[in-house]
Amino acid sequence: MSHRRLLLATVMSTALLCANAASGALAQTPLLGFTPADAEAQRGLEARFDAGLSADAQRGWMKDMASKANQVGSPHDKQNADWMLAQFTAWGWDAKIETFYILYPTPIAEKLELLGDHPYLAKLHEPPIPGDATSAQTENVLPPYLAYQGDGDVTAPAVYANYGMPDDYKALERAGVDVKGKIVITRYGGGWRGLKPQLAQEHGAVGCLIYSDPGDDGYGPADPYPKGGTRPPDGVQRGSVQKMTIYPGDPLTPGIGATKDAKRLTRETAPTILKIPALPISYADVQPLLAAMSGPVAPKAFRGQLPITYHLGPSTAPVHLLVKSDWGLKPIYDVIAVMKGSEFPDQWVVRGNHHDGWVFGAWDPLAGNVALLNEAQSIGALAKSGWKPKRTLVYASWDAEEPGLIGSTEWAEEHAAELQKKAVVYVNSDTNGKGFLNVEGSHDLQRFANQVAVDVPDPETKSSVGARLRAHIQVQALSDTHLEKNAKAAASGADLLIGALGSGSDYSTFLQHLGVASIDLGYSGEDEQGGIYHSAYDTFEHYSRFGDPTFDYGVALSKTAGRMVLREADADILPLQFGGFADTVGGYLEELKKLNAEMKTKSEAQDKLLAESAFGLVSNPAEPTLPPPADGPVPMLDFAPLDTALVKLKASAAAYDGTLAKAGAVAPERAARINALLRDIDQTLLDPEGLPGRPWFKNLAYAPGVLTGYGAKTLPGVREAIEGRRWAEAQAYVGRTAAVLNAYAARVDAACALLKGLG
Repeated sequence: MSHRRLLLATVMSTALLCANAASGALAQTPLLGFTPADAEAQRGLEARFDAGLSADAQRGWMKDMASKANQVGSPHDKQNADWMLAQFTAWGWDAKIETFYILYPTPIAEKLELLGDHPYLAKLHEPPIPGDATSAQTENVLPPYLAYQGDGDVTAPAVYANYGMPDDYKALERAGVDVKGKIVITRYGGGWRGLKPQLAQEHGAVGCLIYSDPGDDGYGPADPYPKGGTRPPDGVQRGSVQKMTIYPGDPLTPGIGATKDAKRLTRETAPTILKIPALPISYADVQPLLAAMSGPVAPKAFRGQLPITYHLGPSTAPVHLLVKSDWGLKPIYDVIAVMKGSEFPDQWVVRGNHHDGWVFGAWDPLAGNVALLNEAQSIGALAKSGWKPKRTLVYASWDAEEPGLIGSTEWAEEHAAELQKKAVVYVNSDTNGKGFLNVEGSHDLQRFANQVAVDVPDPETKSSVGARLRAHIQVQALSDTHLEKNAKAAASGADLLIGALGSGSDYSTFLQHLGVASIDLGYSGEDEQGGIYHSAYDTFEHYSRFGDPTFDYGVALSKTAGRMVLREADADILPLQFGGFADTVGGYLEELKKLNAEMKTKSEAQDKLLAESAFGLVSNPAEPTLPPPADGPVPMLDFAPLDTALVKLKASAAAYDGTLAKAGAVAPERAARINALLRDIDQTLLDPEGLPGRPWFKNLAYAPGVLTGYGAKTLPGVREAIEGRRWAEAQAYVGRTAAVLNAYAARVDAACALLKGLG
């Protein structure tokens, strides 16, 4: 899916990290969890690992794996799984395919037409691109489609709802435009794809269309393919619209693995499947529909860059939308490779990337998948030379990520008890391009990630990837105030923040359902891949021109993820550091207080204007708008339980981090006891009841937002209750969140006591 990277405004968000070195040279810093002598040996091992990586190998594997349509249910998807199984086995891994059986709809019939005096029949097809032989294929190619839309055959007027987000519907209501009984047209952007038809359905629409506006994703940003890398006029973004903010994975088997004999919901009772038909379309196909709109001229924020005047609707003629799908069960194939640990076989380091695409999937996901394969090949060579990891390595190439993180979710749900007992970390990647390192993850891995970035050379500058990013952040911060905090850290040599994980890739089940510390990484910023996201133009030809032509950043990804895996595998003490987590939680708490106060101020100001009839006085009689509804009173919450928990957490983190820095070698028996406390520390952040209305999501530190989809909500039980004006719920989750933070701090204290030689 790689949704996270597409939602970053630039690669320079607070999701980025930088290495702990201000100069361009590759510094030799201490390594968390290693003595100095062990750190030197570890770097020697990593040099041998690097020697086993090959850009040519990654290029060849991508070319083969992306040579045919690769979505769930396609013959080539299974062929790729079988080929990877053979490779893992040849490299010395204990490998197998685990098969699950999921509800996966595939289109049987689609039709979209504008009726009336000026009819138009949408193409709903992506024609070949000159010079791109792969795009000319038709066999098993999935047409433009949205998985888990509702199917239907409807005819109704259309209305235009901008990005189709909650504020857009408020603007339509104030403009007097009713979407009930209509087909809603929205453009990509502003929020996750699946929220667009979901919100249309909730507002009474009978269908939904989502298009890519050229201002966001086409000739506005850069030249379209083939001259440049952005979306051409007939390019379409496929995707899933499953309600993954309730739970990801197979819609029929929430919480359990979708094995052949699993107990299943029915399609009608599955809460993550929509009820109305929906389709993605190109900007070439949407233009005649938008040109047929009547009604008010769209507000400035609603206007894209098509050569028309944007109106809100309704359309001057009805629109006919037909979607019919085969809703059968289909097998998916997770390739799982294991290398048993020599000392701690019951501690698992899990590394994953998916292998299914929406069509050919060269960038998304095979750019990341071939990097993972290269890591496994090189680690296999190390093992054949006599080295063995201390902890067990589990390498996974997931299937069915695109329709809803399904392969990873079903495997993790099937092995949930074992993972919560054994997994120490999950390392994820998805897409990959060229440019700058992006990292998001559990904040107790922040120092660890910074240290890795110091030791990975940047292919273009020969500095470290961290040092290059540090310079980039400082330059970008001159014009972007959002980077101020990271720019100060960059200038001072301190660790930079890594961003919180929401959803959109295979870490979700590990972190948010099972409480396994997770990290997600990749390179981007100098590629032009976003414009062919989820289209038939995500081909090897496009990637080799506009992605990472030399595949040097594929090797950089292998070096980055490989170091994470090898260090987690061999560290004497698991490489966690808690000051970054405590400081970041403190920042999240300040955000909640500010949000509460600003909502109170704004609501009071708006209610005063309503009482004074100010909105009626400023409304244009020629194009009248209704006043907004009254917000109601906003109480100031009592954050004292969280304040107290934060003080405790910061003290516990400072004590542990300071003790670890001075600890030196720790006796194996004591290290084992410390690791037993640290291995599952992120599980203390789980609440058995989960989040309101979606108990599958149990992590009270990180979750995808109900109204953001992929975007993370931090301290989500409190934050989303405030945003939804559910004040009793917000106050309750202040206490529940404080409780998990106290449990986390208590675990840190216990580990610190052992480090000090107590107990």
